[in-house]
Amino acid sequence: MDYSQFVKSFDIPDGSVPVKLSFEDIEIRAITRADLSEDVRGINASLDIIRRTRGGKWPTEAVTEEFNYVDLVWHECEFRDMGSFAYCIWDSDNRYLGCCYLYPMGRRTKLTEELLGYDVDVSWWVTPDAYDKGYYEKLYRALKQWMPELPFKQPYYSNKQIPED
Repeated sequence: MDYSQFVKSFDIPDGSVPVKLSFEDIEIRAITRADLSEDVRGINASLDIIRRTRGGKWPTEAVTEEFNYVDLVWHECEFRDMGSFAYCIWDSDNRYLGCCYLYPMGRRTKLTEELLGYDVDVSWWVTPDAYDKGYYEKLYRALKQWMPELPFKQPYYSNKQIPED
């Protein structure tokens, strides 16, 4: 059966998804338009690494502040409405490291019979400097640690490059 026309939606109570989480020297915070400058710089410096590690259709090219502002507002609204959850990643010195995303199944990754048992599609990317310092793998470990604090039980890590456990 072709499941491509289906996108599962979240069925979770309001306020059940934290706006901030920490693990070792990483903190994620719900992305907002206040993150615009750092996010644009981070995305544009990371185009190749995003394609290599996260995969997917985005980004197709460098982003402008105007374009990214609309995207950040969309992420804010999605978070508020419990439709998806996007976070900026920071280190303990408040340096921008990248982003991570929690999407309903079927939005980022084509829904198949094998994926029906998962309840959230998890993806992330980090800047080249953060990647070189091991934050790509560390964030993966952090995401796995945070799942009990989030209202999801069966995460699907959809990145193209998944670190070894």
